Amino acid sequence: MDTEVKIINEEAQGNSILIESPILQNGRKLYIESYGCQMNFSDSEIVASVMAKHGYATTTDQHEADVVLLNTCSIRDKAEQTVRSRLRDFKKKKKEKPNLVIGVLGCMAERLKTQLLDEEKLVDIVAGPDSYRDLPRLVSEVDGGQKAVNVLLSREETYAEISPVRLNSNGITAFISIMRGCDNMCAFCVVPFTRGRERSRNPKSIVKEAQELVAQGYKEVTLLGQNVDSYRWNINNKGEIKDVSKPTTNFSQLMEMVALVSPDLRIRFSTSHPKDMTDDVLHIIAKYENICNYIHLPVQSGSTEVLKRMNRGYTREWYLDRIKAIREIIPGCAISTDIIAGFCGETEKDHNETLSLMEEVQYDYAFNFFYSERPKTLAERKFEDDVTLEVKKRRLAEIIAIQRKSAGKINETTLGKTYKVLVEGFSKKSKEHLFGRNSQNTAIVFPKENYKLGEYVNVKVNNCTTATLLGTALNLT
Repeated sequence: MDTEVKIINEEAQGNSILIESPILQNGRKLYIESYGCQMNFSDSEIVASVMAKHGYATTTDQHEADVVLLNTCSIRDKAEQTVRSRLRDFKKKKKEKPNLVIGVLGCMAERLKTQLLDEEKLVDIVAGPDSYRDLPRLVSEVDGGQKAVNVLLSREETYAEISPVRLNSNGITAFISIMRGCDNMCAFCVVPFTRGRERSRNPKSIVKEAQELVAQGYKEVTLLGQNVDSYRWNINNKGEIKDVSKPTTNFSQLMEMVALVSPDLRIRFSTSHPKDMTDDVLHIIAKYENICNYIHLPVQSGSTEVLKRMNRGYTREWYLDRIKAIREIIPGCAISTDIIAGFCGETEKDHNETLSLMEEVQYDYAFNFFYSERPKTLAERKFEDDVTLEVKKRRLAEIIAIQRKSAGKINETTLGKTYKVLVEGFSKKSKEHLFGRNSQNTAIVFPKENYKLGEYVNVKVNNCTTATLLGTALNLT
């Protein structure tokens, strides 16, 4: 049996997605690329919706575009360099098409507006995550010969009433953004500076969006937020109740509301923060069959001392207690994590504590990186980036080796088991095979036979390749 874990390392930054609309309204076409986290991909659907209302059709052909927008990520320097390289490519196209409008959205827009506009002269528009409603006006300013900027952060904007354009969707899975921003101020992270303060979206609008997706035939939604466990509706930015006549909704209650939309609608969520995940959330997951048994719980480090410098708000012991609660309340729940190798001041002892925590937890998946200092963060201001690149890479390799070993053991336990799989598409290697994921977020490939996309199928696992479980369909669920 050949096994491999899903691992993202420092080289796997800058994934992009292209989205297309079949409707052409005012003759101008919009081309969008998205980089980084799921929130950016979700935001691009908001952008497409805003622009569509002003007559812009989106296209997957960059050569026919009149407006090019790159939705960007600042979490790693490599991601920023990838975007810069793409912006240079599009700048060259301006020689052939002088009226081409180039814009940068998202986290890089807020952080690097001066460099991108004035110093490097790579873009015409810079729009932050809270200014997407303003994009049509910004394009008009560029049409008038001006550069256009709006990077103001909002304490209220959630785009709650905007129905995202599900472009290039498989018609089966979709994102629903439930909140924006982050208040945690982790020492290594730029998100609080680029996306602003936490604010939650009205739960009624979230449920309505889920209902609309079900009506359109979608079978799975992923509830998105930088820290979904801190979701609170009817709470202002000072932690005060906005309206005492209305109930306050927390994340566990919201999940239950969405789960009740339809028993055929499967629910996932991302991302959780260890300090905020309560047993209430775990009990709701255990209560509803259509809430997936999969939790992404980023630990970042197994050392309490490093966690303290990271300003994570929990200790190693606290984190392991959360893992214990997950195992007890949701037996068989898959758990994934994020780990940073070589954070400021990390010693060999600290690193070994991370390895020992990984051995103890036995993660299903891991997303691993070596530390990359980001401007304006607490770590950049307060700590020295004193772990050499050579040591960072060696520690990262050791982390990956531990994870491969854990994943191999977990893969072995799936052989002979039967899982309920939502069919999402065809196998990359053959149109005669379908693929889908089980509740634990594991991809399974099986012969197509007469099964169709969007169906729930019971699949028995027979074997696995380096990346995927291989099975045989037994019957529709």
